[in-house]
Amino acid sequence: MVEEFEVPPEIADHARRFAAEGRSPAVPRLAATVLLLRPTAPAGTTAGGFDVYLIRRVAAMAFGGMYAFPGGGVDPGDSQADLGIDPAALAQRLETDPERAQAIVCAAAREVFEEAGVLLAGPTADTVVGDVSGDDWEAARRALVARDLGFADLLRQRDLTLRADLLAPWSRWITPEFEPRRFDTYFFVAALPGGQVTRDVSGEADHTMWIRPAEAVARAERREVAMLPPTVMTLKQVGACPDIASVFAAAADREPATPMTPTLDLTGDRGPRFTYR
Repeated sequence: MVEEFEVPPEIADHARRFAAEGRSPAVPRLAATVLLLRPTAPAGTTAGGFDVYLIRRVAAMAFGGMYAFPGGGVDPGDSQADLGIDPAALAQRLETDPERAQAIVCAAAREVFEEAGVLLAGPTADTVVGDVSGDDWEAARRALVARDLGFADLLRQRDLTLRADLLAPWSRWITPEFEPRRFDTYFFVAALPGGQVTRDVSGEADHTMWIRPAEAVARAERREVAMLPPTVMTLKQVGACPDIASVFAAAADREPATPMTPTLDLTGDRGPRFTYR
């Protein structure tokens, strides 16, 4: 599938300057992001479909003003948390070494807790903790954000096991070379655990919403909301699935280690455009 996106004039001008000045690309920072999903229909009904959780980054941040999925850069301590599964199998899936794979998945779980208040962990390898919105959990989350507490330490203190099996690898995106801040980001899908709720807790976001993927794409195409191409394309991909189970089935057949990066055409008749294949 080929997707094309218009390039805003300011980004096109930046790309032209980057090429004209012969600059060297910045080294991408390793990162992870999570598409958190929940059924659209209330429990006990027969209606299908699902919503995805989006946050809008504050203007002062990289990609500020854009709606995106919870996520962020990998921290050094992320390789210390026990995954609850064999890291070698995950490393094979992500086509990397076990320590790097462990850090990527732990970053995904940590970020979704920091930015959405959802914890993908449990007291055993086949359970998930319930409500984590109480004051004691909020104090722990704030300590995690401030880096006064490591994610591995949080899990150990509460005798919890990270449920890496709940995070299904979906794709990998690398920021274009001309951007001053670049990320090598692994995308995962995860279902909202029963008994947990998302909370608008992140200081990095100024608005959050649950929305059907197709509706989010339509709003982005009408320019009612701002999203980067990887967000729009990923929403289209998961939106092609009828329910959450189908999303996970589709994830199993994908190649999540193959990096996606756009081709930038500055000379086309329709104006500057990104092309993704």
